[in-house]
Amino acid sequence: MGKTLKQKLSEMSKDRQKRIRARAKELIDEEMSLRELRKAHKLTQKAVAKKLGVTQDNVSRLEARSDILLSTLSSYVDKMGGKLHLIAEFPDKGSVEIKGFSSLEN
Repeated sequence: MGKTLKQKLSEMSKDRQKRIRARAKELIDEEMSLRELRKAHKLTQKAVAKKLGVTQDNVSRLEARSDILLSTLSSYVDKMGGKLHLIAEFPDKGSVEIKGFSSLEN
């Protein structure tokens, strides 16, 4: 039977293991749910709710949704101190930032 990932990693140099873990963290950090984003900023649902002027229950439901208005998402990110950018990627044209939605209010 083949080796496990843990076994394969243990056979690598410490430097190589460190580089692999760093790259894995980069890849994981590139994609986060709203809940993970909030937790990464060490904020509670209650704290975000207060910043947004809604209830904690509303934040919980928002974080569970898979379909959300861009204005709502922009406000959520803004209240955590960030700025939302919307990028459209095309195979033949590269990436284009779509502007104009971030100024929308809920």
